[in-house]
Amino acid sequence: MTVPLAEIMLAVLWLGLTAYVLFGGADFGGGVWDLVAGGAEAGRRQRALVEHSIGPIWEADHVWLIFVIVLMWTGIPSVFAAVASTMYIPLTLAALGIIGRGAAFAFRKVSTELWQRRLFGAAFAFSSVATPFFLGTVAGGLASGRVPPGIAEGDLVGSWLNPTSLLAGALAVTSAAYLAAVYLTRDAHRGGASDLVDGFRRRALGCGIVVGLLSAAGLIVLRLDAPVLFTELTSGRALPLLVLSVAAGLASLVLLWRRAYLAVRVTAALAVAGLLWGWGVAQYPVLLPGVTLDRAAATDSVLAATLGALAVGALLLVPSLWWLYATFQRGEAGPRS
Repeated sequence: MTVPLAEIMLAVLWLGLTAYVLFGGADFGGGVWDLVAGGAEAGRRQRALVEHSIGPIWEADHVWLIFVIVLMWTGIPSVFAAVASTMYIPLTLAALGIIGRGAAFAFRKVSTELWQRRLFGAAFAFSSVATPFFLGTVAGGLASGRVPPGIAEGDLVGSWLNPTSLLAGALAVTSAAYLAAVYLTRDAHRGGASDLVDGFRRRALGCGIVVGLLSAAGLIVLRLDAPVLFTELTSGRALPLLVLSVAAGLASLVLLWRRAYLAVRVTAALAVAGLLWGWGVAQYPVLLPGVTLDRAAATDSVLAATLGALAVGALLLVPSLWWLYATFQRGEAGPRS
């Protein structure tokens, strides 16, 4: 029996993308709440919680993005080349956002002057909004079939400035903000900061509703702009994942209302992951217009070597990341005052 190496590779790649969306996305969402926290004094404790929550892990979370890029480059090189060349404008802007965000976050922590902290804080917050937006536009271009095979064969502007991409970008930003608000609510609760708990709980409830409305609007946009994907999502094999996402989203709102801050982390993650996997299942096996996974995948020898190297690396990486997250969650959740 032949082992479906290409399908295994794609599933592993999608798992890495899911990890980046759930962990790295929440980091970006923390920057969104940093942006709207208020003035220097009014928003001081909120920003302190954001810094404390993402400080130990924000660099580690980008490991998942590197993982996805390397696996895509190795496992489906023709798709990687087409996406990177057609989408180089939003990808470049996203890369600049990641670099600028990290530098600003680091510099703000060591700045002593108020104007410096404001400057670096603004750069950190703006980059935290712009980066997931541009990454979302790339996903929207892929979902709507606007990236043809070949080097720079697609419209360099229209491929990511279109109804599906713009809605996907907005959904990426709001989903990141929603995850961050859910996670920060739990962190504030662990730290005994009741006022921050209530504040981020209200933000999570409001943002969860916005994400739900955007998702519903997204179905309308997909019906008009990407009808094949719409059909697969609403009546095809991806429908159970869409239902799971909706159910998990509604459960998250109930859990937030009932102040079940630990359980809601799971349902919020399921709601976002359900959307991501629904898209993947709906589009499979087509990666680009006219290009299926079997056609785009690397040779079996390359895939076998890649997956073998990943398995060995996972023995070191996964326990290390698990220990990092577990240690961090057992620590203090931040200042109380």
